[in-house]
Amino acid sequence: MGVGLIATGLALSAKTLNVAFLVGLAYAVAGSANLPVILYSLYWRRFNTVGAIAALTVGLVSSVGLVLVSPAVIGPTALMLTGIQPLIDLTNPGIISIPLGFLAGGLGTVLSAAEASSEISFVSLKVRALTGFGAEVSTKAH
Repeated sequence: MGVGLIATGLALSAKTLNVAFLVGLAYAVAGSANLPVILYSLYWRRFNTVGAIAALTVGLVSSVGLVLVSPAVIGPTALMLTGIQPLIDLTNPGIISIPLGFLAGGLGTVLSAAEASSEISFVSLKVRALTGFGAEVSTKAH
């Protein structure tokens, strides 16, 4: 209920903004949190749970934080705090927050202990992706 009320309040306050701009911000936040985890999972054998949590957390927090101090929220044509100068001039935080997510994922993996299960999962994912072996056939009619 609380999340729904917050989402409704945010939607009503952003109804005058350009939809393309809002979609760009949504992609920046999603890309900052998800892209490092997806790419590391596909291409780095040693990537583990600690790295995934670090990448998700840092990517999400940095992108949302940068949006909150950007011209989208603070400034003369912004949602709130129109009398204050924004702390950064970027309208889209992806150029900063996506590399931060990659950095956090890499550091989290390297600084934590290696997980044997993550390397086994990597091998099985690679075999399944390249050959299809292990993919189950759907038994339900569509």
